[in-house]
Amino acid sequence: MPAEPPAEPPAEPPVEPPAKPPVEPSAGSPVKPSAKPPGRDTYTPESLLAVAVEVFNERGYDGTSMEHLSRAAGISKSSIYHHVRSKEELLRRAIARALDGLFAILDEPDAGRGRAIERLEHVARRTTEVLMAELPYVTLLLRVRGNTRTERWAMERRREFDHRVAGLLKAAAAEGDIRSDPDARLATRLLFGMINSIVEWYRPQPGDAADRERVADAVVRLAFEGLRKQ
Repeated sequence: MPAEPPAEPPAEPPVEPPAKPPVEPSAGSPVKPSAKPPGRDTYTPESLLAVAVEVFNERGYDGTSMEHLSRAAGISKSSIYHHVRSKEELLRRAIARALDGLFAILDEPDAGRGRAIERLEHVARRTTEVLMAELPYVTLLLRVRGNTRTERWAMERRREFDHRVAGLLKAAAAEGDIRSDPDARLATRLLFGMINSIVEWYRPQPGDAADRERVADAVVRLAFEGLRKQ
């Protein structure tokens, strides 16, 4: 019987090349942007307004372009135009928010009842509180210079607010509760000069309601200790 040919050895499985470890980008390597840009609905009108106010306060309204706003928001200029027609519309919305908060104080019940000195103290306290609650928006309002139609409108509204507060000062003097010197117009400027200076140093912190209350108390105490008749 012829001998059987020797059996062939079993074939070895193919050897896979070792997987290369992922390469971490070095510190100087450029990072590719996301393939999917932010959607047009990434920002709401309110959140876009907040970004615009921050940039306006940092750069000044005149020194801010739509390109600056686009970069700060991380969206395209066309996406911004989806929400607003112009940079000035953003300015008007921001200033209107501050002015609405201030004029609403004059319509509060405690601003319209009692002696004039009590109403005046309420307005001073609430103005301080609104300024701290809406700090970026009131800061922008106080920095307008009248270079655009919106800024001139804002300055006129501010004068109207001051005029109404001066009326309270005159009424309080007529009732004999505050000094008649200085005159109401100057006293109004001094009072709001102190209140408005808060924007230069106050920086809100989470859960600082008690701190805001202390600031408002100090403003009322210091202002009216000087205004009240001794």
